[in-house]
Amino acid sequence: MQRRDFIATSVSAAASIPLVTSLGQAAQSAASAPPPIAKRKGHLRHSVSKWCFGGMSLEDLCTHASAMGIEGIDLLNENEWETPKRFGMICALANGPTTISDGMNRVENHDRVVKECERMLPLAAKAGVPSLMLFSGNRKGMSDSEGLRNCAIGLKRVMPIAQRHGVTILMELLNSRVDHGDYMCDRTPWGVELVKQVGSDHFRLLYDIYHMQIMEGDVIRTIRNNHAFIGHYHTAGNPGRNEIDTTQELYYPAICSAIIATGFKGFLAQEFIPRRDPMTSLREAIDLCDV
Repeated sequence: MQRRDFIATSVSAAASIPLVTSLGQAAQSAASAPPPIAKRKGHLRHSVSKWCFGGMSLEDLCTHASAMGIEGIDLLNENEWETPKRFGMICALANGPTTISDGMNRVENHDRVVKECERMLPLAAKAGVPSLMLFSGNRKGMSDSEGLRNCAIGLKRVMPIAQRHGVTILMELLNSRVDHGDYMCDRTPWGVELVKQVGSDHFRLLYDIYHMQIMEGDVIRTIRNNHAFIGHYHTAGNPGRNEIDTTQELYYPAICSAIIATGFKGFLAQEFIPRRDPMTSLREAIDLCDV
């Protein structure tokens, strides 16, 4: 090789190095960048319950969920309320000072619950949390009529606090046949009567579609007839409480269309336990419900 040829070849090779390096860096950057944020139709506000994805940190869940166009995370504890805000999201529903088995149907719990609500609700309002959960508790031999009366007494004490701070108290309808034996707020008519007795715009039901499919069925008709008493929805496939896909009996596009037709402006949260890749299943569920 002549010297001039060697120099020309070397210069040409050297000139190509920055381009190759630049392309490689661009590819690595594209691979590590979060996916683009999905544009949703906006007819429903989407959320997801954190506990279903227990193997994933809240930060990672928020990263993925925000990219899917999900606006909220459900059932967070007080020390977690600020985390979704870093991702342009909110805690859509906060855990309150009751448990599924021990709740508002016990008069002896009321003083403690009211005191905790006096502390928590101003903080929730400041953090932009729109709703806080209070459970009915289990029957433990108590009649439904006594439990209804006790829940109403306690909730009426909480309502002035909730109204003052603009936070809605939710009570979830859960099934007592499969997952939560002896739970009292296990039927829509019981919950609706409780909302009527409390008589406040700041108390509503969380209608869990999976749970009420087990207890009652007739989901769409129930939603149409009782939507004024419902402030939040949860999803899951039945049977199994897994993905809301074609392996289960609920048809979520029709259910979500029925919810939208009522004029609902709150959150519908995914609360299924994934059997497959969790984030793939979550994205598919949001796509299915985004009618």
